Amino acid sequence: MNTENRTLYAAFTGHLAAALDALETAGTLPAGMKRGAITVEPPRDPSHGDLATNAAMVLAKPAGLKPRDLAEALVAELTKLPLVESAEIAGPGFINLRLSAAAWLAELRAMATLGADYGRSDMGGGSVVNVEYVSANPTGPMHMGHCRGAVVGDALCTLLEFAGHNVIREYYVNDAGAQVDVLARSVHLRYREALGETVTIPEGLYPGDYLVPIGQELAQEFGDKYLGAPEGEWLLLFRERAVAAMLVMIKEDLALLGIKHDLFASEAELQAAGKPAEAEAFLRGRDLVYDGVLEAPKGKTLEDWEPVELPLFRSTKFGDDQDRPIRKSDGSWTYFGADLAYHFQKAQGADALVDIWGADHAGTVKRIKAAVAALTGADEAGAERAPIPFEIKLVQMVQLLRNGEPVKMSKRAGTFVTLADVVREVGKDVVRFTMLTRKPEAQMDFDFAKVVEASKENPVFYVQYCHARVCSTLRKAAAEGFAPAPDHVELLGAEELELIKLAAQFPRIVEASAAAREAHRIAFFLQDLAAAFHAYWNLGNDRVEKRFIVAQDGNLTSARLFLAAQIGQLVRNGLALLGAEAVEEM
Repeated sequence: MNTENRTLYAAFTGHLAAALDALETAGTLPAGMKRGAITVEPPRDPSHGDLATNAAMVLAKPAGLKPRDLAEALVAELTKLPLVESAEIAGPGFINLRLSAAAWLAELRAMATLGADYGRSDMGGGSVVNVEYVSANPTGPMHMGHCRGAVVGDALCTLLEFAGHNVIREYYVNDAGAQVDVLARSVHLRYREALGETVTIPEGLYPGDYLVPIGQELAQEFGDKYLGAPEGEWLLLFRERAVAAMLVMIKEDLALLGIKHDLFASEAELQAAGKPAEAEAFLRGRDLVYDGVLEAPKGKTLEDWEPVELPLFRSTKFGDDQDRPIRKSDGSWTYFGADLAYHFQKAQGADALVDIWGADHAGTVKRIKAAVAALTGADEAGAERAPIPFEIKLVQMVQLLRNGEPVKMSKRAGTFVTLADVVREVGKDVVRFTMLTRKPEAQMDFDFAKVVEASKENPVFYVQYCHARVCSTLRKAAAEGFAPAPDHVELLGAEELELIKLAAQFPRIVEASAAAREAHRIAFFLQDLAAAFHAYWNLGNDRVEKRFIVAQDGNLTSARLFLAAQIGQLVRNGLALLGAEAVEEM
């Protein structure tokens, strides 16, 4: 980021670095000390000041100094800055800074100057992050069990891009397992149905009506060629056609949510290309795969369990509770073996990996993390190196309710409520924002009545109403001959400055959210910002002089309108990161 575009927190991080440089030059601090753990952030208690830093606490011990002594030296440097009104040492050595009003008003102007780019960061440095999300089995339309992970993953991708990363949005197509054979058999039944047979969908096959059109298309194309043919003649063809049709449906469903992936990676193609064997050979070269026998399952005896030698990954070397087989006794790959190879492939084209999984996959987290550490902890020549950063975010299921009662299942889907039906009923923006109003690992209820309720208890409405209120105010002001302008922002008072201070946290929240891989923090910030704006607005209900439009004071009015315009821009910026649009009237 250009230095002239540095926002307040980034600027003061730079000022702190300059102060530390000065102390190194003076010999107070040894040169070359690691500063990665130093933070500049708001104090937990706003009464303590505007900014706080732990620099003295972090550096004192390695520098051989007392924290308060180092803090005093830093305070002497920081108070030289014209925008710092005071600096105080708290506790054992934390430093609290109070900034002048001019510092915050300059930040307000920066919001206007940067506009849609306010909060954008170069912290990612262009590094490539592969985010794999959704990855539902290609056996039917998307349902609400997939929705939350889809939104969490997509919002994270947008956030990472805004924070300076290059992002690969990837969907892993599980088209090599038994489930796609079941899909093919289900389609064959619909094919027979299209040719005039009366069919009953047996237990274990997919009953949804969504397979009817595929059966009809195959009947039209092939006639009765495969009507009485043995399964071996049609299974592969029907599987390929069914998976292709399902992917078209899945992409259409995701598009309703505004989600588009860059890459759809096929498990079948992965195996056909020999990637699992390639990963196995790499791990054997590091002595991380060996041929061995697993312990008997608990409760099994030698009479009812036969030990079989299998290729085992040394998962225990990386913290797992047992080594894991990568092949079955028939030589086919286990789910773990295929996933291991898939991550090996992803890691070859990225600097970091993120997987968004359903919470029901929690049991496999440890072993796949072990695999990625093993596969990326050495180069092709076998030289040791740091493993690629890899995170797995678990997403809990969503319970669908209507006025507090569970929602009935979808006939079309057969066993679940489709994502498409939900989006068409309440809208993309409502679905997306709601999915991010809680941490992904927390349980969530999605009540159709509450998510569209026009009340402050509904965070979607509350944030959207904030933007609509800003737009309404600006329209009304324009009709009365007023316009936002920065010329007289010095007239803004204490309440307005508090709103600016909250708004100014957006850039640092973007960076913190990207670093933690947690897009929901943006939704939390928007709720806080909307609440603060509504609270400020409400001051004008009782005090005429606190309204945005003060007819007898054009200068103050233009300054407050300028503030309102920037709050509106910030809401748009935040909603854009979440994949939602800001409405102008409600």
